[in-house]
Amino acid sequence: MRVRRDVLPRFLLLYGTLYSSFGIASPFLPAFLTARGVAPEALGLLLGAGTAVRLLSAPLAGRAADVFGAFRFELVLFAILAALASLLYLPVHSFWMLALVNLTQAAMLAPLVPLSDALALSWSRSTARNDPGAFEYGWVRGTGSAAFIAGVLVAGQAVGALGLASVIWFTTVCLLGAALSARLAPELAQGRNAARHKRKVIERDWLDLLRQPAFVRVVLAATLVLGSHAMHDAFAIIRWRDAGISPAVSSVLWSESVAAEVFVFLLLGPWLLQALGRTAALGLGAAAAVVRWGVMAQTVDVTALAAIEPLHGLTFALFHLGCMRIIADTVPPDLAGTAQALYGTVGIGGATALLTVVSGWLFARFGPAGFWAMAFLSAAALPVIWSLRRSLSGAQPQL
Repeated sequence: MRVRRDVLPRFLLLYGTLYSSFGIASPFLPAFLTARGVAPEALGLLLGAGTAVRLLSAPLAGRAADVFGAFRFELVLFAILAALASLLYLPVHSFWMLALVNLTQAAMLAPLVPLSDALALSWSRSTARNDPGAFEYGWVRGTGSAAFIAGVLVAGQAVGALGLASVIWFTTVCLLGAALSARLAPELAQGRNAARHKRKVIERDWLDLLRQPAFVRVVLAATLVLGSHAMHDAFAIIRWRDAGISPAVSSVLWSESVAAEVFVFLLLGPWLLQALGRTAALGLGAAAAVVRWGVMAQTVDVTALAAIEPLHGLTFALFHLGCMRIIADTVPPDLAGTAQALYGTVGIGGATALLTVVSGWLFARFGPAGFWAMAFLSAAALPVIWSLRRSLSGAQPQL
């Protein structure tokens, strides 16, 4: 299978460095903030506010990149600024200073994935379908998930040996590596069509998306199921640590979930979509989420946790692949970028911001039993998915 040998390695390096920084920081940043004296309710508010900031910075950065054609420049700039913001965590201890650093870093981190995806997708078979030299987007996204696993494992060992502050240093190094990798990445492909594309984006009414029942339902279902991961992302490590589970074991459990994500993205997911169909795959992911959060609410037995963490491959990866397939099949091509922003940043990002705050309140008052609320949200997605199945028969792309 022939691929662009001069382009693919650059994206593999970019995604490897970028997602390794996420893997290092994501599981242990909440624990770092807790060690600085941030209480559970305040932690939920702080992390939720950081997610809310992403709802503004990512669309603004994406819009600027579209208008000025500065995808790679912005990617380098924001990666450097995010690295510098990470270092600011080290000298501060007060809640309000930690909140300021968190909001600043969140604003700098938010555009990194959308900009990277825009660059990679422009060179992939998802866009260049008739180009035999294009590569599969899943190759670079799977590499990113694998790098996330490596980052989590490194963080687990570093925290055990060097303390929680070590994750800040490792995150900074990886973000600077991402900035260098972005500098080596190619610019957006199909530049000859950029001016025409910009005119179409400006002229097209983005509210057309909200008039498509299939798109609205897929965003709602994703808001419920993918948003339900907020409590796990913010409080799983804290929950396990409070139960006496070591950082090294916690990192292995977290990595197990991401390993399942890689497996589904690269191998199992496309097969399940073909075998089950789009909406049945969404239903399977939602049902798996109900089981996963129910077990999290009931036990911290390591064997049980090791059994349910791989369900992340269904609750996140398969569900996300199903949503992407439906959006690709139903959304007009000239609204694809807007659809991704509404789906990822406004829909899922907004739900995550709200549910992270709610999770802090639930965890403070009910402890791990708060995961039952996440199970309820996932169950509520099932009737939405059922109605989505009916609406898809009438959804056609508008060219």
